[in-house]
Amino acid sequence: MSDAGDFIDASLQREGSWFRAEDLRSRWGSGLQYYGASVGAVRGTVRDALRRHRGLTHDDITALSSELWSVPVYERRLSAVVLLQSKVSTLDNADLTRVEGFLRTAGLRELADPLAVDVVGPLVSGLDLLGRVRADSVLDRWAREEDVWLRRAALLAPLRAFRGGGGDWGAFVRRARQALALSFQHDRENSSEQDHESDPVREAVALVLDDVAKYRPELEFRVDVT
Repeated sequence: MSDAGDFIDASLQREGSWFRAEDLRSRWGSGLQYYGASVGAVRGTVRDALRRHRGLTHDDITALSSELWSVPVYERRLSAVVLLQSKVSTLDNADLTRVEGFLRTAGLRELADPLAVDVVGPLVSGLDLLGRVRADSVLDRWAREEDVWLRRAALLAPLRAFRGGGGDWGAFVRRARQALALSFQHDRENSSEQDHESDPVREAVALVLDDVAKYRPELEFRVDVT
């Protein structure tokens, strides 16, 4: 383990509490382990690590994020997300491959959504024209993926841009229709009652539409997401 990774892991374990860990396990299941550290403690730990290791390069940051994510502990994976959020300005188009791997194994909205909204979205917005074209092709592919977390990420990524008066609404509409088409197809194939409100893709579309209704009422996309 790297020095920075060891510092973060040890700090998170010190900040943990068994009752918080048990509460998280009861809410989210046993797919991950839990130290029981608070979100504030995770953010503070990453901030302290970056102060201790000021010379971390782009490659150091991305390698550290993979190191933290590699162990299935919720707080470690959240710290990887916070790390990428903190250094998103240093990321480039090639880093979407790494983030895609994280999304495929996220399994929780609490990990997948900040990756989409606070990492993928700003990363894409900060690219030059050629980089943006390449990144858009990646998001188009995510919207057609069987993996529900990739489809959700493709839809939530431009949320901050929409709030700020930017973003490509046409691209969102296209991706939403593609992502929803897969959800509807799965409904037909399963031919069983399903709680549509729990579908991460339908939920993502609804979240964006609700948000846009507040910040950008001129943008419209009518679709049944129930």
